[in-house]
Amino acid sequence: MKRILTAAVLIPLITYIVLWSHVIAFAAVIAAVAMLCFWEFTDIARGHGIDIPRIPGIAGGLIVLFVPSDLTLAVVIALLGLLLGLGVSDLRNSLPKAAIFTLGILYVFGCWHTGVELRAINPFWMLFALAINWIGDTAAMYVGRSFGRHKLAPRVSPAKSWEGSVASTAASLLFGLVYAHYAMPQAPLWLVATAAIAGNIAGQVGDLCESALKRGAGMKDSGTLLPGHGGWLDRVDSSLFSVPVVYALVRFATH
Repeated sequence: MKRILTAAVLIPLITYIVLWSHVIAFAAVIAAVAMLCFWEFTDIARGHGIDIPRIPGIAGGLIVLFVPSDLTLAVVIALLGLLLGLGVSDLRNSLPKAAIFTLGILYVFGCWHTGVELRAINPFWMLFALAINWIGDTAAMYVGRSFGRHKLAPRVSPAKSWEGSVASTAASLLFGLVYAHYAMPQAPLWLVATAAIAGNIAGQVGDLCESALKRGAGMKDSGTLLPGHGGWLDRVDSSLFSVPVVYALVRFATH
């Protein structure tokens, strides 16, 4: 019940923010979610025995989030070099800290950077990239519970099945086609179908990747801020992979 109530509040709110809020309000929400996700990522890293600096990570991540795309790589390299320089006092851990620090920034802020870019192209594409995960997750849960017989990744996420995974992709495709017909009738059918399938598969991989990180750290959830869902990283782990994929396909089709 908590899971349903939380979703009932978040989905309409996120839909409004993505489609109709002012660009500054959207940027503020994305920044807040990204900071919460990065904070939870640092907790997972600590579970692996790696203590990365939170505040410098958030500061650097916010720069990556909003810097123009052609400068993103340069900023990440500069941040990595800075951290390696500051890590000389802890020689044994300087390399893993710098690596996980950079990974966390790219994983969270880098992925949401593509969300900012995608919304600038068309807010309805941004909602599409998010909603295919909402629909896919729901289909996977119900089909997996009722018909799941073949485990998808038993070591990482024992509850997931191949049957649920296929249902997730099929539901995302069906939703994407219906959604685009009404919300983006000008979008090419091949692009909608490809983005729905590729975005869904990427989202499922993102979900499994975050589960693997948590399992390695001995954690069930990344946080407790969202009743029934765990943490913010638990809620958006699929989107962190699907949004960049949809953005890349849309950019390819429109340039």
